[in-house]
Formats: sequence, structure tokens, C-alpha cells
Amino acid sequence: MTFSASVYVDPYRGSKPYNPMIFGQFLEHFHRQVYGGVFDPGSPLADAEGFRTDVIEALRELRAPVVRWPGGCFVSAYHWQDGVGLQRRPAFDKAWRVEDPNTFGTDEFVAWCHKIGAEPYICTNAGAGAPEEMSDWVEYCNLPAAGPWAKLRQANGHMQPHAVRYWSIGNENYGDWEIGAKTAAEWGRFVAESAKMMKRVDPSIRLLAAALPDVDWTLNLLRHAGKYLDMVSIHGYYDPLWQKDEPSDYATCVVRSGQVEDAIRLTEQIIGVAGFAGKLGIAFDEWNLRGWHHPDGNSSAAIQARDRNDINATYTMADGVFAAGFLNTCLRHADTVWMANMAPIVNTRGPLFVHPAGVVRRTTFHVLAMYANLLGSRIADAFVDCDAFVHGSSSVPSLDVVATCNDTQQGWRLALVNRLPASELMCQIHFAGAPLQGAYQATVLSGDSPDAFNDIDAPARVAPQQVELLFSAGVTSLPPHSLTILAV
Repeated sequence: MTFSASVYVDPYRGSKPYNPMIFGQFLEHFHRQVYGGVFDPGSPLADAEGFRTDVIEALRELRAPVVRWPGGCFVSAYHWQDGVGLQRRPAFDKAWRVEDPNTFGTDEFVAWCHKIGAEPYICTNAGAGAPEEMSDWVEYCNLPAAGPWAKLRQANGHMQPHAVRYWSIGNENYGDWEIGAKTAAEWGRFVAESAKMMKRVDPSIRLLAAALPDVDWTLNLLRHAGKYLDMVSIHGYYDPLWQKDEPSDYATCVVRSGQVEDAIRLTEQIIGVAGFAGKLGIAFDEWNLRGWHHPDGNSSAAIQARDRNDINATYTMADGVFAAGFLNTCLRHADTVWMANMAPIVNTRGPLFVHPAGVVRRTTFHVLAMYANLLGSRIADAFVDCDAFVHGSSSVPSLDVVATCNDTQQGWRLALVNRLPASELMCQIHFAGAPLQGAYQATVLSGDSPDAFNDIDAPARVAPQQVELLFSAGVTSLPPHSLTILAV
């Protein structure tokens, strides 16, 4: 069967900037993300401060503009004072039921962000914590010398403020799994009081709060605290593997791409109803195809089961194609989606797998790198007419496209995602009213099968290829399960 698609790009319709924060990342104290991931004192690959230099080098390729930390569920019982200064206090992590040595804390996180070129984004403890603890954290990070916590930072050897711009109040406090979960009525008031205290310490910070694509929760939040916020935080995992690690196949994963659009549209509508359209953005500050595997209990078997998150065979072209579709959706909603953070940045379900002897760039790593390095800075309209990819009772367009350009509307780059698992897609592209003709440069990410993945013994099985695409009367062929960045 031959599948076909037509794409129409009109450069004269104008373009708009998107926020590069869409390419953000996330780091949590879960399993080997921090310890044995980005931070590994004693490793021959670590620098004098304990940071893995090969990880830093790899993550610079992603040009991550922002990293959210320290959670995630971890933060709802995390007390930041335990992780600063010379006398660190280990603590039992009530979220993940292991002991955290607290050797990686606020100062280490900020220093590591600087090394990879990202802005630090701190998520605060709105579970077991209190508004005053949050505002004290802002003081520790951002005030020059006023107050005991700013003086403590200086005593810890950091004379200049860390200048952390982005702060979130809470993480998934709507869920009964979260320590310190709250009702919708409680949440709005709690966020308002927390925001007031934090902004009295530093009025310049950008504030977010845990939200949902849910009218009751988020409308109540915005009625109480919307005037203090810059963005609402929503999360999405589309292959839930919390208790059973049985990853879904390619087709099942890819047809779930449409759920991302549903979540964004509903959140946009709630923001509008609350009267904050154009004033408040959306941060999709935890997203991934695969949910993290963490079966209930704190037995050694339950803890060891988390190793299954690091099986590289899980992260196939399904993950890469889904990630490309997710980013395309955020780019199309550039007016409202101002940040997104893939969860997490290393190990677990992240784009970079870190092991004692080196790193493996998973399929999603290459997708993120292609978007961060190859696209233009502005998004324009791209109209697509294509066959549907149908699986069971669900379907998505077989081709997903965004068109970008630079600030002068030159140097166009099209991100074309062929979602079909095994079929090439005959794609006709019309640009400025005329079909493309001749040879154009492109970067293509695909694999020898939709289940292709990278691993320690085959780290480049899936890797971007520089190719020349030939167009005849506007038509070219896109390989199956692929992402193509086309230069026009």
C-alpha cells in the first residue's frame, strides 16, 4: 500500500517566535539520575567537583535551556537545608524509600546547570513543606546578603547570588500518591500564600504551580493565585509502566501522540475562562512517552526493579517518533506553551544512558539534539493533507510537520515526522506556492526497524544521517518511522 501526504508552506503568512524553553529537561533524585548519573565523585570520568565530564559534554549537545530539579515526587518531602553546607544530613527519601546522602544539593545543582549551559529551575516542597521554607530557599539562592539564609550561602562559599529565575510551587499535589496531597480548595489558597512570600523575597522570579488539564483543579488555582503566577505546570506520560514494566509496541505508542494536543487545548481553555489568556503560559514540565517503573514497596526486590528503567532496548524509534510529535505539538502552540521538560535528562527513561564506562545516546537524545540545533527560531503555518495511521480504534495523521525560519524569515527548516512503522511516505511539498524541485539538504533519523535502539555494544545503531533529498514536482520519499529536518 502506498501512503501519501501533501505539505503547503506559505512564507508570506508571517511567523512568530517560540520559546526555546520548550527544549528543557528535568532531573530528580530517583535511582541513578543524580548519584551515578550526573554526579559521581570518585569516578575516573568525574571532575574535581564530582560531575561526570562525559555527561556534561553530551548534554551540551542538547543545548538544554533550563533544567527542573529536585523533583518530581521526591521534592514533596525534601528539605533543602539538609543539602547545603559542610555538615550535610542524610535523610530517608519518603517518596522513593531509600536514603539520600544529600551530597548533591542546591549549590551543586546550580553549578552543574552552569556547566551544561542551562538555567536552573527549582521545584519547591509543597507537600511536607511550608510557604516560609519555600521563601527561605529563594532567599538562600537570590538575595545578595540580606537575611540569615543569604548569609548562609555566602558562608558556604558562594558570595554572589545564584540568581535562580524559575520556581515552581509543588509537584502533582493533586494526586493521592503525592506526599502532602491537597484538595482543589486547599491548593489555590496554599499557592497564593506561598507565592506572596516568595515574591516578597524576590519580586523578579518567574513562578509556576502544579496544575492539571482539569477544570475543578486549575480553575480554582487560578482564581486564588493566578495573579501571582507566570505559568501553570502540567505533566504527561503516555505509556504508564509504574507497576508493570511491559512497554507498549510502536503502533500503540505512536497513536497516543494526539493526547498531547488534547491536554494543551483543555489547559488553554481553562486559562482563558479564568481571564488569563495571553498573561499565563503552560509548562509541560514533566513529559515522556514511558512512565517510570517503580513497583510498590521498599523491599530490595522493589528497589532493584527500578533497574528495568535502564534497559536500553525499551527506547526504540517509537520513543523517538513520539518525542518528535510531542515537540511539534508544543511548537504549534507556541503562543501558550512556554516551557517543556523531558523527564528525566539521564538514566531511568531519559535520552542519555550513563554507565560506569561512558554514555549511550538513546533515540530521544538525537531527536532533542536535532530540534535544538537545526530548527529556526520562529514557527510558521504548515498545512498538511495526509492519510491516517490507524491502530485499533485510534488514529493520528501519518505525517506530522512544523515549519520554522530564522528571524529574517530566511533559512527555512521543516521538521517532518513519518509515523508509519514500515512504509515510506511519498510526500509532496509546496513552498511559496510552488512545488520543490531538485536536491535539498536534510538530516534524517530513522532505524533499520521501528524497534531499533542504541546500547553499550551498539551505540550508533540509530544516529542522524546527513542526506540529499531529491524532489521531482515537489515529491520525495520519507523513510518509515523517521524524523527529517529539511533545509529549504
